Amino acid sequence: EVQLVESGGGLVQPGGSLRLSCAASGFTFSSVAMSWVRQAPGKGLEWVSVISGGGITSNADSVKGRFTISRDNAKNTLYLQMNDLKPEDTAVYHCAKYPYHAISGSYYLNFDYKGQGTQVTVSS
Repeated sequence: EVQLVESGGGLVQPGGSLRLSCAASGFTFSSVAMSWVRQAPGKGLEWVSVISGGGITSNADSVKGRFTISRDNAKNTLYLQMNDLKPEDTAVYHCAKYPYHAISGSYYLNFDYKGQGTQVTVSS
């Protein structure tokens, strides 16, 4: 059974940092691409960052230079380091997996599983 469990969310002031983690199980983590996606209140799902099975990364323009995705295949864990957070980053953040080693931009929301999410609130 595929399980994706996010942690690390919370309340942070603008300009602050958070590090999200996603513990994965039930599949061969090192072989597949993974993403972080988010959903702000009243809005649809938005793709944030992706990392291929080989470690190639890409970020949405809205987070470039501020967010960094990484993975530890030995620990079956996905991370998202978020710096210089802004109020518009407020959302529930989910990790998501793909059934492929790599994924192209047109298909970033075509994941097969995502976790329950962790709330990130950026407010003063």
